[in-house]
Amino acid sequence: MGKGLCVMLLSLFVLSKSGNADDNMKAFPPADEGMSRMVLQLPERGDETLFKVEVLVGKSVLTDEQNRYFFAGKLQEETIQGWGFTRYLVRDLGPMAGTKVGVDPNAPKVNRFVSLGGEPFIVRYNSRLPIVVYVPNGVEVRYRLWKAEPETKAIEKG
Repeated sequence: MGKGLCVMLLSLFVLSKSGNADDNMKAFPPADEGMSRMVLQLPERGDETLFKVEVLVGKSVLTDEQNRYFFAGKLQEETIQGWGFTRYLVRDLGPMAGTKVGVDPNAPKVNRFVSLGGEPFIVRYNSRLPIVVYVPNGVEVRYRLWKAEPETKAIEKG
């Protein structure tokens, strides 16, 4: 293994083991103009392999209660050069679309969080490094924790 790679791996180990969130944030550049940097620092858990984090990017908007809505756009993963850490980026929150169930035009509108469409964006749980998401100003980032049972079950031959 090259000396440079050893130094980088050692610095990653030291950084990931440090309990100082400010030290960990040095790897993540400030947001560009017109963008916001959103940071989620997860609490330490006993067996973190049992947890996953779903990242949701969107906005709170007034909609009807019946239809399902979503925004066009994509949450992308990028590796930070020189650090090897992952950051997440949404460059544009596209137009909002949804189902077209007929709704009484006089029905009251409700304030709902509408997120990006597509498959759920799931990342592994890691309390040693923050989850950092860059989004356009005015866009919200929310998260949901998923927990697996510690017991595994065998699948029978069919």
